[in-house]
Amino acid sequence: MRKSLRTLVPLAAAALPLLALAAPANADTGTTYQTTLNPLNHSSGSGMATVSLHGNQADVNVSWSGLAAKFGSGAYPHVQHIHIAGQGACPTMAADKNNDGVISTTEGGPAYGGIGTTLSVKGDTSPKAATDIKIAPSGGSTSYHRSITLSSATVQSLKAGTGVVVVHGLDPATLSKKAQKEKSDLVPSLPLAATSPALCGVLSSMPSGGVATGTGSTSGVEDLGLLALGGGLVALGGGAFVARRRVSAGR
Repeated sequence: MRKSLRTLVPLAAAALPLLALAAPANADTGTTYQTTLNPLNHSSGSGMATVSLHGNQADVNVSWSGLAAKFGSGAYPHVQHIHIAGQGACPTMAADKNNDGVISTTEGGPAYGGIGTTLSVKGDTSPKAATDIKIAPSGGSTSYHRSITLSSATVQSLKAGTGVVVVHGLDPATLSKKAQKEKSDLVPSLPLAATSPALCGVLSSMPSGGVATGTGSTSGVEDLGLLALGGGLVALGGGAFVARRRVSAGR
């Protein structure tokens, strides 16, 4: 019996480090939100956006193409934002209240909410920079990446499923004659096309891996730990059984 126990105890002890490896960490592994950017206002563009969130720190990637490329003699500036605290949706043409054929930024507001974060290429990322075309991506396409700090309101909106990425700036030639004559509802010195939404997508969290799905990076370790534990328990159980048989035989 003593010999059996001397053999079994190291087996059980060997399982403990594997169990420690299998235990989930308490550290914040973050959450990634993603969306497809679909056209609004008869825009011909399309794109994708992801926001990888760790606390209030975010790695933001936005790519789009097919938008207006020129503004006068220069590249067309496309201001872009994470809108928050609305309905967590992109507007339909039913939002066009004045029937000019264009959903203006304010007309789309109830669906996607107000501006939580400006996705500028440099400098200010607050709502104050929302219409600063000097720090907006420009041209017909972009591959945008920036690490920024999000406001608590933006973080909460992402978690609530009401974070929406909106890219602004339409080709004036695609607007109705009525809309071509209108001024921007945000910056009256600019035409309506300059600030009206062109692309929109609701950010949703990506499925995360783990024990249940087996897609997490530690799933193999977890299985190994469980196997080792199982082997240890079987060994201990077998040892106890052998010990009981020997005690019974001794009786």
